Amino acid sequence: MGTQATDGRTSGSDQPCRPLRADAARNREKLLEAATEVFAEHGTEGSLEEIARRAGVGVGTLYRHFPTRACLVEQVYRHSVDEVCAAAPRLLEQLDPFDALATWVDGFVGYVSRKKGMTSALREAMGPDSDAIFADVHERLEGAASLLLGAAQQAGMARTDAEPLDILRSVSGMCMAAAASQDPERTKRVLALVLDGLRYGAPAAEASPRTENLASV
Repeated sequence: MGTQATDGRTSGSDQPCRPLRADAARNREKLLEAATEVFAEHGTEGSLEEIARRAGVGVGTLYRHFPTRACLVEQVYRHSVDEVCAAAPRLLEQLDPFDALATWVDGFVGYVSRKKGMTSALREAMGPDSDAIFADVHERLEGAASLLLGAAQQAGMARTDAEPLDILRSVSGMCMAAAASQDPERTKRVLALVLDGLRYGAPAAEASPRTENLASV
């Protein structure tokens, strides 16, 4: 498979990477969004014709951007990771640290459900070469979780012994269990328990009851 260009495209090693024209960039973005929907609904074997139809372009346009299904799967996977990671600093600007973390975790749940089958499809298509992709993705996701958890811990809103990897593993495991049980309501309840666990023992949470008790004396 080709290398990834700076604008997110993949290209063959014998082809120069040129910036996409504005209309081509829009088509690429629409194709990625449509493919994300189709793969979430039907898995990575979803119809390429349906992806092109939802994006409002011809199948030829799809193949110009993504010459193979494996290429498309890889770019959808990377695109989903880009969105999840970009959300972290933006949420910190908009919300208090724990609400930002909770909102991001909710978005991470969506990401885990969207990547259904993509990891196995990439491993099958790329073999050992896929390891570098997954290592990069893991590092980026852990970095985003670290940014949010660190802010919540500094604000006294999250327990200090929690680590970013704890969040990623617990939420990923919860999503796999939920997919097996096909019970979205249980997923919400378990996610609430995970977030409550992050708050348990946090300095701000410990201080709040004592403050209320003193006020009632």
